[in-house]
Order: sequence, then structure tokens, then C-alpha cells
Amino acid sequence: MVRVQRRKLLASCLCVTAAVFLLVTLQVVVELGKFEGKKFKNSNLKDGHAKMEGERAQLQPFFEKEGLTPSRQKTLTTESYPVMLWWSPLTGDTRRLGQCGADTCFFTINRTYLHHRMTRAILFYGTDFNIDSLPLPRKARHDWALFHEESPKNNYKLFHKPIITLFNYTATFSRHSHLPLTTQYLEGVEVLKSRRYLVPLQSKNHLRTRLAPLVYVQSDCDPPSDRDSYVRELMAYIEVDSYGECLRNRDLPEQLADPASMDADGFYRILAQYKFILAFENAVCDDYITEKFWRPLKLGVVPVYHGSPSIADWLPSNRSAILVSAFSHPRELAGYIRQLDRDDGRYAAYIEWKLRGEISNRRLLAALAERRWGVQDLSQDNHIDAFECMVCTKVWDNIRLQEKLTGMETSGRLSCIA
Repeated sequence: MVRVQRRKLLASCLCVTAAVFLLVTLQVVVELGKFEGKKFKNSNLKDGHAKMEGERAQLQPFFEKEGLTPSRQKTLTTESYPVMLWWSPLTGDTRRLGQCGADTCFFTINRTYLHHRMTRAILFYGTDFNIDSLPLPRKARHDWALFHEESPKNNYKLFHKPIITLFNYTATFSRHSHLPLTTQYLEGVEVLKSRRYLVPLQSKNHLRTRLAPLVYVQSDCDPPSDRDSYVRELMAYIEVDSYGECLRNRDLPEQLADPASMDADGFYRILAQYKFILAFENAVCDDYITEKFWRPLKLGVVPVYHGSPSIADWLPSNRSAILVSAFSHPRELAGYIRQLDRDDGRYAAYIEWKLRGEISNRRLLAALAERRWGVQDLSQDNHIDAFECMVCTKVWDNIRLQEKLTGMETSGRLSCIA
């Protein structure tokens, strides 16, 4: 009897379990049906609007942090903020609200925003710029903006007029850019005036017993400027210590052999012992000026410069560098350097500005004073931030101008009706 009752109880439990299982299974099937229906519906949406919803959901933590109400959140994401789309993922930010003074823009690398009605600018990084993958056809409401801090060697296509004129706004090394990056390798006025690495002239004269008058450090060999050919010829007329991979005849200490050590204190102190540094750019372009020029000036060494034809516009003083372009042959340049090497008075004239801490070039001083970004300064925006905000502000200026013109047009019609 007891055994029969146990069997009945077990059967009842099995029935209940089976019923629960069937109910759960039915609920899962229903939910899956709903999901597939939504998925099918969303797959037919045009212009990437389905993915826009996902982006809004991922922005939710930001809005909660800012204390925005749900209704206000929707307005801000779809109506208030123009979208800045990085076509080249330079920043890596999939979604970010950027504050530029009183203006705010939404920055993203998500290309589905190309079709979003609030997208107002497409941002390109010059190194990755490819004419075969442009966002075409170009919409009338889209401004194109280029950020390219490199020389034409990096991407020669960008320096053909039909290409560069595609962009509404540019940030390049040229002073004629909307955001000039000419001084991108110079931290500021104070590093030029600083005497931290300056080696007294008498000490340099003593070091000349084991060091050449000239030093050359390059590991990017045979660039378009053909600097190595010139230096090779120069070496036939004057001694040059070359530490880099190009024309190397002298080794750096093992701890400084890595190219990443080019800004190390130890590397600076080695260079500072020399009287002259060969500062040759990899390309010859107006206003393309790199650390090769600024570094010797910071160290208290005279740069022997080959590169930007407009370099005279950026010298700290009229006599602070020797320009290769002033000499018709490497032999003449070598002879001039030997004269300065033997004459302390003539050599000292090239570093007098450094000793006095006086920069007489008003163009250089103005460029540094007006610059709204910093170099190796965490307290300031960098040049990429400045570029983004420049474009953001330009876009907002256009929006406000369009609203003003629309208002004037409407007012004019009303006056005619009256």
C-alpha cells in the first residue's frame, strides 16, 4: 500500500515538472518569435537607423551621469548635436560628446552615421586617406576636414591641388591651413630660452679633441629630400659623427640605441656637446619644420639646416642657424663651418640669442602665443583636440548662419504679405 502511494506521488511530481517545462518552453518560443520579428523589421531600415538606436542605448551611462531626463536625452542625441564622423579612426572613439567652448558636437568613428541627418562633417586623417574609399556621393550638408601633420612623403596624393581643394578645413604644417601645425614640434618659448643642456663654448672646444664639429643622426635613409647624398658628399670635406642607421660611423651607448630614446635626457646631453648639428628634413616644403630644427636650438647647438624654404620666417633670431641653401656646394659649407669652429667670436654670434634669452622673431612669438593647443603639455588640449574643436565650431557657425538667413527670409516674406 505504501509502495503504491509513493508511485502515485512520484507520478504527480513528474506531471507537474512536465507541465512547468512545457510552459517555459512555450514562453521561450514566443519571445524568440518576437525577437525575430523585430530583427526582420530592423533589417529593412535604411540609412543605418537601426544601429543608431544601439548607439543611443550605449550613450545611456553618459546621460545618466550628466543628469539628463529621458525626454531630454532623445532631443540631445537626435536634434541638438551635429555629428562629426572620423572616416579614418584616428581617435578610436566610437562615440563621444565633445565640448568646444559654448558648442558641443558628437564625435564618432562609426561609419553608419554617414547617413544620419545630423552628420555635418567628415574628418580625415591624412596618413590613411585613400581616394578609392571616399564617402561618395558627397552630401551637400557634409563638410570635409583634413588632419595631416606629416610631409608629402607620408601621402603624396594630398598635395595635389585637385585633392587638397576637396576639404573645407585643413590642419597641416602649412601656415595657410585653417589650423596651422607649423610649430607642432616646439613646446614653447621657454624651451628655446632654456640653458638646461647648454655646454659652455670652452668645454666644446676641449671636446673637439675627440668629437667632430658636426653630428648627424638619421635612421630614415634616402628620403625624397636626398639628404644622405648631400651629407655623404659633405663628409669628404669635413669630419661628421653619424650615430643613426644612415651613414653611421659612430655608436650610441647601448641604452640609447633604440630610436625611441631620441627624446631621452642622455641622448640630448650627447648632442649638446657638439658645436653643429646637421638638421635635414625628409622633404622640402614651405613651413614643414620638425624636431630636427627645434632640437639643436633647445640644446644650444647651431643647426645646419636643409628643408623648408621658408625657414627664415621661423628662426628665433636672424643669426641662429646656418642655411644649407646659402652655399652652392658642400665644399663651401664645410669651409664656412671650419672657419666658425676656429673663431670663437664668430661662432658665439650664432648662440648669442640663447645666452641672452632673447627671441626677436615676432612671427614665431605670435604663432606660439596664439596657439590654442600644447605640445607634451597635459594641462592643454593637443593639436588633435584643437582640430576637432575647430571643425565643430565651424559647423556650428554655419548652422547659426543658416538659421539667421532662414529667419531673415521668413521675415521678408511676412513684410511683403503685410
